[in-house]
Amino acid sequence: MIDLDYLAYLETILTDNRKERFLEVLENRTKHFTVAVEDVYQLHNTSAVMRSCEVFGIQELNVIEQRFGKRIDKQIAMGAQKWVDIIRHDSVMGCVNSLKEQGYQIIATTPHEQDCTLEKFDIRKPAALFFGTEKEGLSEEVMQNADGFLKIPMVGFTESLNISVSAAIIIQDLTNRLRRSDLDWKLNEDEILQKRLDWARNSIRNIKSVETRYYEENPRE
Repeated sequence: MIDLDYLAYLETILTDNRKERFLEVLENRTKHFTVAVEDVYQLHNTSAVMRSCEVFGIQELNVIEQRFGKRIDKQIAMGAQKWVDIIRHDSVMGCVNSLKEQGYQIIATTPHEQDCTLEKFDIRKPAALFFGTEKEGLSEEVMQNADGFLKIPMVGFTESLNISVSAAIIIQDLTNRLRRSDLDWKLNEDEILQKRLDWARNSIRNIKSVETRYYEENPRE
């Protein structure tokens, strides 16, 4: 349950421009698509994918840390970790099952005999877009449990792209198509309120002392 009084209190600390910017950005945020990165060894690649999610409006990034548990590279992410929800998973199947339970189809982004090119991908159903490791690609667990396969059409000699480049191309294309569609892709009212609260807290440097002062003045019943 969102404490609307607490949200209103925090927003009195923010500038009008900041609050307006939050609302503008939230208008383009979506959970219709989510992204999952699997055991990415090069830390800057995970951080760059996060930055692409933020720039193109994907609200949630799932990070599978089955083999390479690492922190997000804040320098590469350029502050994106303040605005994107990072959901960590310690196993591939834990991530896959969680996303399927939420109603997502599992889409493996890799060339495959039953793959679909980017421009032909059906955006109507919520999808979790999986990206694999730099050298090995996606695991067999993801491939066996995938509901579909997606690839970027290429016409050169090179057969693959860096994961961060692939993610940026795919996310930008699909979110642009989504915003042009008549699908119900936006965050709902409760999700928007929650993000306003989270982002307000992330924007206030001394949030712990502000929060303590608020609840001293407004004790919970």
